[in-house]
Amino acid sequence: MDTSISRKITASHSNDNNGSHFHRQHQKKRGGAMADLIRDAPIGQLIRFLTRNKYLQYPEERADFKLPEPWQRLVDNPNAVVDEGPVTSSSSSTIHGEGNNNNNNNNNNNDDDAGHLSEKETDVDPEKQKRREEEQQGQAQEQEQLHLHRTPTPTETPAFTEARLEADEAHDVERVKSVPIVPQRTKDGAILVDWYYSDDAENPHNWTNKKRTYIGLVICLYTFVVYTTSAIYTSSSEGVMREFGVSQLKATLGLSIYVLGYGIGPLIFSPLSEIPRIGRNPVYIVTMFLFVILSIPTAFAPDFAGLIVLRFLQGFFGSPCLASGGASLGDMYSLMALPFAMVAWVSAAYCGPALGPLLSGFAVPVEGWRWSLFISIWASGPVFVTMFISLPETSSPNILLRRAQRLRKLTGNERFMSQSEIDQRHMKVSSIALDALIKPMEITIKDPAVLFVQIYTAIIYGIYYSFFEVFPLVYPVDYHMNLGQIGLVFLCILVSCILGIAIYVGYLYYYMNPRIMKFGMPAQESRLVPALPASFGPTIGLFLFAWTARASIHWIVPTIGITIYGATCFVVMQCIFVYVPLSYPQYAASLFAANDFFRSALACGSVLFAHPLFGNLGVARGTSLLGGLSVIGIVGIWLLYFYGARLRALSKFAISE
Repeated sequence: MDTSISRKITASHSNDNNGSHFHRQHQKKRGGAMADLIRDAPIGQLIRFLTRNKYLQYPEERADFKLPEPWQRLVDNPNAVVDEGPVTSSSSSTIHGEGNNNNNNNNNNNDDDAGHLSEKETDVDPEKQKRREEEQQGQAQEQEQLHLHRTPTPTETPAFTEARLEADEAHDVERVKSVPIVPQRTKDGAILVDWYYSDDAENPHNWTNKKRTYIGLVICLYTFVVYTTSAIYTSSSEGVMREFGVSQLKATLGLSIYVLGYGIGPLIFSPLSEIPRIGRNPVYIVTMFLFVILSIPTAFAPDFAGLIVLRFLQGFFGSPCLASGGASLGDMYSLMALPFAMVAWVSAAYCGPALGPLLSGFAVPVEGWRWSLFISIWASGPVFVTMFISLPETSSPNILLRRAQRLRKLTGNERFMSQSEIDQRHMKVSSIALDALIKPMEITIKDPAVLFVQIYTAIIYGIYYSFFEVFPLVYPVDYHMNLGQIGLVFLCILVSCILGIAIYVGYLYYYMNPRIMKFGMPAQESRLVPALPASFGPTIGLFLFAWTARASIHWIVPTIGITIYGATCFVVMQCIFVYVPLSYPQYAASLFAANDFFRSALACGSVLFAHPLFGNLGVARGTSLLGGLSVIGIVGIWLLYFYGARLRALSKFAISE
């Protein structure tokens, strides 16, 4: 292999025709951000399907497309030697083969040249000799670059691990350089389809900050609407009782059954979104479409049974974002940036139920109980349209799988395969779904740390939803507030969320992230540090509300108690939701789905038992009972901090380091 060809292969800034031509295409594609956004969104995929890919084409479908030189070399020379071995998330390969032979040939040539120079060294001009030596040195450097090591990309490494942090750092460096990514070949001859360059515009980790922020905002709006629709119903309970002649307990089923629905949904939809052939967008779009459509008959339900069934289906089909929204953010953000994005997403989920009564509280007394359900239609419809026209697929395995399909069609070479196709070649959807259902339950039962997390977050969430039953017993009775004013009281949850964000983001920005940059990933339990003092907050807040919620004390005092509860719960849950995937990275998605189920199941029950609880014990003693339950969190968080490492060492599911 001559030196001119080696130059084509090695440098990302080389002057070879194919490589530079492709890189110009690549950079041009990076400029068409809006066109790419629409093409990758559901509407773009629909247009491509209807026109048989005539419009909104990918680079591989254009007439002037040429493979990057390292890829073309593998196609043209199937006998080139590649470091072979099991292709794993942490493996790297080096393309050599001809490169090694070329090095030997060049060494021989250099020896000949050296001999030639020694014979005529007295006749050679010193400046020419210096230029000759510089040229030989440059050739040697280029030959060295021929041994390109393929650094594992962030999506190939286990999430929430030291390997992921290192991959993120390497990716940030290579992204600036625009380094060509050398393809791998497996033992059976398959060419692994990967990103073409380290700054490949189709890689979600390379999207611009504006694009990632916009996509994150859409996911947050999606999550907010689904959560808001749960509690927006609370203002309609009295109207439902009057129209259908049902009891208070039955009327609350409209809220509790919705919460149960979005707890069950992720157990099914979350595994589906992890299957590369499906991806996240089809699950999001199909279920959100059904959510919007079902909202219409829900608002016009002629009988109570129909209303309850439709509310369950609403929650069920609105649920994918509640477990997979965080996974979508993880598709785009590095390990260091992800916690900040997660704060925004969790805030949308946290504030949604609290703002529901505010949105419907002033309209329902004037327009009727169905008005709250109309608001749900008006809120979810525009969000669905936004998702349909501008939410791209974020799952890298799905993006690379579709790239592999395009390359096979373009070249007629069936050896082009994505890693996900190889990994799941012999796996069935049924086995994946079954494993996703059984594994989180198995871990919950066998691992005490996970069991505590599930129980504690379920208690916190259940108490949160009991507010929708206790507030009507306090503020209208003792402070003579109407439905709209009660909705304004729920704004204290928004205030508590802002306080929680300030505390947690400050901890990340000023303490945790600088330590990670200096010392590397710390022990998982270090993520629980903010939760240690915050764990006392829920108990303090609940007891403050319990014994100050009376007419003789200003309404702001019990409201401050709820604010303390909300802010400290936000901090504790953020810490827990980071601790779990750090300790159980392999099962993080399944554990989040299981956690959503446990939380929602208890929240469903708490809505039903809250009214009898407060009716029999009274607000003070009933809330004090809940405050006593929250003490479990204080004990559990401190035990987890000091003994979590030992528990992980004994667990076969967790990583101990």
